[in-house]
Amino acid sequence: MGKRTTEVASTGEALLELLADRGVDYIFGNAGTDFPSIIEGLSKAAAGQSRAPIPITVPHENLAVAMAHGAYLATGWPQAVMLHVNVGTANAICGLINAARESIPMLVAAGRTPIMEDDALGSRSVFIHWGQEMFDQAGMVREMVKWDYELRRADQIEAVVDRALTVAMSPPRGPVYLTMPREVLADGAGDLSYDSPSRRAAATAASPNADAVKRAASWLAASETPLIVTGSFGRSSADVPSLAALAENYAVPVVGYRARYLFLPSYHPMHLGHDPGPLLSAADTIIALDCDVPWIPRLHDVNPDAKVIHIGEDPLFTDYPMRSFRADLAIAGDSRATLEALSSAMAEETHDRAKSIAARRKWIAAMRAEQDEAKKAAQAAVPDGDRSTIGYVAVCLNKAIGSGDTVVTETAFPVGLLDRTELGTYFGTSPAGGLGWGLGAALGLKLGRPDRRVIAVIGDGSYMFGNPTPAHFVSAANDLPFLTVILNNAMWGAVRRATLSIYPDGAAAVSNRAPLTYLEPAPEYHKIVEASGGYGEKVERASDLPAALERALHEVGVNGRQAVLNVMTAYSDTDAKRDAKR
Repeated sequence: MGKRTTEVASTGEALLELLADRGVDYIFGNAGTDFPSIIEGLSKAAAGQSRAPIPITVPHENLAVAMAHGAYLATGWPQAVMLHVNVGTANAICGLINAARESIPMLVAAGRTPIMEDDALGSRSVFIHWGQEMFDQAGMVREMVKWDYELRRADQIEAVVDRALTVAMSPPRGPVYLTMPREVLADGAGDLSYDSPSRRAAATAASPNADAVKRAASWLAASETPLIVTGSFGRSSADVPSLAALAENYAVPVVGYRARYLFLPSYHPMHLGHDPGPLLSAADTIIALDCDVPWIPRLHDVNPDAKVIHIGEDPLFTDYPMRSFRADLAIAGDSRATLEALSSAMAEETHDRAKSIAARRKWIAAMRAEQDEAKKAAQAAVPDGDRSTIGYVAVCLNKAIGSGDTVVTETAFPVGLLDRTELGTYFGTSPAGGLGWGLGAALGLKLGRPDRRVIAVIGDGSYMFGNPTPAHFVSAANDLPFLTVILNNAMWGAVRRATLSIYPDGAAAVSNRAPLTYLEPAPEYHKIVEASGGYGEKVERASDLPAALERALHEVGVNGRQAVLNVMTAYSDTDAKRDAKR
């Protein structure tokens, strides 16, 4: 620990030096006229004259943010995104919403139109510098970032970078936003002296309140039919054993409702799937663990006498404008620490629970047996028609991939049909549902874990939102081969489900082509990847899917080429009405 001094030609170069020193590996950027000092600094770093994170050219900002999102999931450390003033920020907002709702830290930096109209290095030089200035550029993203600031002087760069990173990494984690006028970036030539490593640390996670944990343990110990529902637990694989131990020791079933991560291995005896509906009406104690939506009031019947406990760093999700689920007890704190404390408190409970635990093991085992039989039946089923069903795609994918392969989904996908046993091998989209996340997240995960095969399963609409041309360009330019499986039903399935949930017998239900729902004529999506040297194939018949998956995975894993399978899928109104009730 000590001072490090280096000569820099600008504040932009100092920024890069500090980011590299603080462990930021990559800058995902789409350059603009505000970037000259950044580009000069990166050029010096490439020549070995200075230090900087590795620059990744990403020709769309939504994709850049999604890549930073995926890279954090792979590495556990925040990355940087560089945006072009207000217009680049506007393109990034969808990705920022996803990152904010999933507590994904990243430093999102954006240029700011030059303040000076003349007489300063970096002052305005092209006509867009007037049209791109805003009264409050950060106001576009303020609701979705933890912190925003404008860099004002060259000599505050260390304090600003450390403030940004420590706020981003302090729980609940999330993105931060820094704007930088071009003149400030161009200023600052001279010696940069800074602490290395940083003397500013992120806050540690809070410990749960001991009295609250004791009360939760007493409820759980007295419970006959407890239930844990989670949504975002498992983001860190190191947390999962704490849930596995509590659930196994006390026979508590766990359901992942719209789960974004692998919260328990598929084989775990307390893993009861992804639908809490059949359990909520009988549960007498419900733990919502890192779960923003443990049930949907309109669709699910919840035991009115159940004790409901919410656990998480922000168990009431105070950044959600409206969220009024019952909460008899809300325990704020690190979820892993809370589960471990709950396990310890349960061990001290004097309540005689041996019979109830034994009884629960029996009915949980019976439910698992039923689920396993249903899973086997689904895995053995063959579609009636030529086209694949989404379930059939899941079955074929499950047979084709290995336990160490990483699966990314950005669609309503039957995750329960996948045998995911290795932690950190499944990632689902943010609860915000900002489309276009899947391709970028897959690229970021591949960048952070280059030894893993990555498979992104997305809908045809999500594929278009994911900026496929930039995505495939980034894959080719950075040697990041991955497989994209497009579930192509030529429609907005989510829109169809939503419409039928409100008007099940309405005009849209009987229409062959409800307005704003269908994506026809469907483009030849598999040809887009070919423009970047990748492998593309259209799969029209279900019987052809297994062999197509084998070919595509061979291209990715053996030949090192990105691949796209454009899988034509069937989706009926029966499917839509069923899914609308889940």
